[in-house]
Amino acid sequence: MREELAAIVGSEHVREPEAHLLVDQTAVSGMAGHADLVVFPGTADEVAAVVAWCYAHDVAMVPRGGGTGLAGGAVPVDGGVVISLERMSRVRSFNPLLWRIEVEAGLTTRTMQRLARENGLLFPVDPGGSEQSQIGGNVATNAGGPHTFKHGSMVKWVTGLEVVVAPGELVRLGGPTRKDVAGYDLRSLFVGSEGTLGIVTAAWLRLTPAPPVEIALAATYPSVAEGVEAIERVLASGVVPSVVDYLDGNTLAVAAGAPFDVPEGTGMALLCEVDTREEDVAELLEALGETASRPDPTELWRWRDGVGLAVDGWHGGRISEDVAVPLDRLAEAIERSVALGAAHGIDACSWGHAGDGNLHTSFVFDPAAPGGRAAAEAAAEDLFAIAIEMGGTITGEHGIGWLKRGWLSRQWAPAAVRLHEEIKRTLDPKGLFNPGKKTA
Repeated sequence: MREELAAIVGSEHVREPEAHLLVDQTAVSGMAGHADLVVFPGTADEVAAVVAWCYAHDVAMVPRGGGTGLAGGAVPVDGGVVISLERMSRVRSFNPLLWRIEVEAGLTTRTMQRLARENGLLFPVDPGGSEQSQIGGNVATNAGGPHTFKHGSMVKWVTGLEVVVAPGELVRLGGPTRKDVAGYDLRSLFVGSEGTLGIVTAAWLRLTPAPPVEIALAATYPSVAEGVEAIERVLASGVVPSVVDYLDGNTLAVAAGAPFDVPEGTGMALLCEVDTREEDVAELLEALGETASRPDPTELWRWRDGVGLAVDGWHGGRISEDVAVPLDRLAEAIERSVALGAAHGIDACSWGHAGDGNLHTSFVFDPAAPGGRAAAEAAAEDLFAIAIEMGGTITGEHGIGWLKRGWLSRQWAPAAVRLHEEIKRTLDPKGLFNPGKKTA
């Protein structure tokens, strides 16, 4: 295997699996995989040749971006070959005047954001770990982030893809054209497929002019219910903020150092951003209520980006789950999700994207304590059931990956599950693309 793959990508680009290439951000919950080899192709043609070799020899393939996923999607659970796309980080074409760019899968999200900004444009997809996450991974998971509320998730910004499909063919779906209804929407089918249908090697992305302002707002409330009432006032104001995030009281207690006043006993905080005009700020401040303030945006988002790390340090172990519910059930969902921690004898906290009804609830445990991880896993299962009960979804942006396998069949009707499985069998008849992931 090593010799034949080395003949494709070069011997220096075939390695024994290193520990950091066998995990993603689920490592904090104890998940790690195993693989036979890791290959680092440098071109789309090399990816196609590696896929052809693996398909001919019945070897499982796990495509890998930056390893920032939170559902185990890039973890090789059945051995085989990990195909890392980090060397493929070129910008193939960029036309700022037409608001479009074509980039390879290994380009980091932060580099993409910087390129857009330097040319007066905006690429708004901003999943956590943007310094490490890659465009191919963003496509594979249909990544979102705080700005999804206004600007949409990854699928909204992809106009075309280059993908390697079975048994090793390089195909192009869409391209620089902004409108195309010529056939089935195969482009969108691959966005969010988590590497189970093929391997994305490049993407055409649309951009938009950078907003005139970026003003951060924050407000606190004694309870979750009062915080959600403020969200409803924000939505009724007529101003569309680019971000409407929340943090519950437990999260605020753990993530110290917020760049805004957090009174004792705070049950919820809201973080907003306005990217339209200064005149809109007054309306949102009124909607947010008397505790609203204007913290420094750089300090606010730097602190917000560190919340996950702060929670990791609470007890040392964490299972963080991502569900979404209708906005009118958000307060109930947050309160019930945090209560699951106490019900299972562990701590819990919740933060997320309030405008989308997207909860990131964490169940926190001591890895050395007997039964801690099992309790967190059981709480997460209960959270999925609550989301489905409320008419929501088991994942708003992180994907199904490995950790949520089997839950899709509880959310979807049998006919929908059958279509899902038939698509997988049609495009990957041997089941070698990221096996075990995104299963119903």
